[in-house]
Amino acid sequence: MNRRSLRILLGGFFLSASSLIFAQDYTAYHTGSSTDLITHPAGGICLMGGASEHDEAMKWFLEAANGGDVLVLRASGSDGYNNYMYSTLGVAINSVETIVFNNGNAAYDAYVQQKIQEAEAIWFAGGDQWDYISYWRGTPVDSLINDGLLNRHLVIGGTSAGMAIQGKYYFSAENGTVTSATALSDPHNMNVTVDSNAFIKNGILSDVITDTHYDNPDRKGRHTTFLARILTDYSVVGKGIACDEYTAVCIDSSGIASVFGEHPTYDDNAYFIQPNCDLSDFSPEICSAGNALTWDRSGEVLKVYAVKGTFNGINSFDLNDWKTGSGGSWEHWSVNSGVLTENSAGPINCAVHVEEFEGPFNLEVYPNPSMGELAINSEMEIGSLKIFNSLGGLVYTTRPHAQNVKLDLMELPSGLYHMTIVCGDQTKHQSIQISH
Repeated sequence: MNRRSLRILLGGFFLSASSLIFAQDYTAYHTGSSTDLITHPAGGICLMGGASEHDEAMKWFLEAANGGDVLVLRASGSDGYNNYMYSTLGVAINSVETIVFNNGNAAYDAYVQQKIQEAEAIWFAGGDQWDYISYWRGTPVDSLINDGLLNRHLVIGGTSAGMAIQGKYYFSAENGTVTSATALSDPHNMNVTVDSNAFIKNGILSDVITDTHYDNPDRKGRHTTFLARILTDYSVVGKGIACDEYTAVCIDSSGIASVFGEHPTYDDNAYFIQPNCDLSDFSPEICSAGNALTWDRSGEVLKVYAVKGTFNGINSFDLNDWKTGSGGSWEHWSVNSGVLTENSAGPINCAVHVEEFEGPFNLEVYPNPSMGELAINSEMEIGSLKIFNSLGGLVYTTRPHAQNVKLDLMELPSGLYHMTIVCGDQTKHQSIQISH
């Protein structure tokens, strides 16, 4: 079905094909087989920008369920996804069940928990992400979803609010939405609620914050502000994934993100955003309460790979190295006194910056290997510390200005990392191994 034609998935338009189960705390709508079918899903994540669903991306999502059971979770609306997923798209699956949460109590219901455990794929509908966060975070719902992601290759996805909750970092909308103009004019405005409390644990998105509806309204400015806040608040080099309204990003289990849309008929884009690791310093010049954001660094502070979404999702970006892509172009984004600027740019390099060590100073790093917590003791004050992954991508940075530092690196995947520590005019390099 063409995305410009009218399709409303928020109402109950397919009730004749669904059986309804009513409960005080939730409403459930079931279509298809009533017997659970255990299959082996392929895993992956499907992110949609918030307008009508892209059929080919939804087929990708359903095919990854490998014929199993699909669960739709939402906090408003009804069963509009059931027939669309079960029969309209032509992908064979065992069943579709939609559970509409009327309040947070449903998270503790045995039936709801059973359906999460039986699902091969879970889809989050649009709505208000604060409902999802307040209803599900720290409950059996997110625990069971995360168990499925870790142990069953559960396929997961969502649109609009359902996409907004997918990263390790997320805009919670606890105090309502925020515009780019407001966020850029004051990055600490009460509505700029960038959260990091554990919620949905997609490993490939452990340093990512997503945003949606990128073209209507334009949300580039607020997304940039979120990234500035992650860097200043958490000392983490956060990255961004964003979709125009009719665009979808589908990430397979190997970390390749395919971009679906209707280019060239329509200007459908996805954006992969990161601080420019070619710069020796990419921290915000001004990111403080009551002041307009300045995050500029000569107009090159962010590297952005903008990808056109096509019908068959042929254009892609590699989330393993965050520099290899097809069908896109590189841009620089920067902010000066609250004004966002976009310019064309060359490809990102992200090479590890190795500097000559100019003099000895005693440094102790332990435990190494580490399960994620690392202590550093130095006889000199540590001015800055950077950690790079094995591909040269910068994954963590901080300026502790202390001799004794403790790092929480639990969110970094297991592997070998390279650490650069600067004390005064001296630099030391240390390899560290993280093994969870």
